[in-house]
Amino acid sequence: MDIIFIRDYRLSIKVGLYAWERVAPQTVQFDLEIGIPATRAAQSDNLDDTIDYARVVQRIEEDLRDNRIELLEKLAEHIAGLVMGEFKAPWVKVSVTKLAALRNVKQLGVTIERGSRTP
Repeated sequence: MDIIFIRDYRLSIKVGLYAWERVAPQTVQFDLEIGIPATRAAQSDNLDDTIDYARVVQRIEEDLRDNRIELLEKLAEHIAGLVMGEFKAPWVKVSVTKLAALRNVKQLGVTIERGSRTP
């Protein structure tokens, strides 16, 4: 399996459980690794044989504009489901990080893996 990745992708969204988190958007960083069938696109040089990462980014932005999620765990699961469901990825790893959400904490977040790395 080959892996395409999207790193340090940042969005300003409302996410969180606490009242102060519901008032103003926070910057959230996403890091994704997305499994694709090995060598198909590398041999064909055809976008149809891979997952278009620009489209993945666009769909995440569209989706999060309409959804409000409280927990980072749920947000990561939601993104993983979107990537696997809409883009037919057999495996995905999603990290969601809040930046400077707490005093004296530069980053906090969650990482999940879903699917199978074996074809």
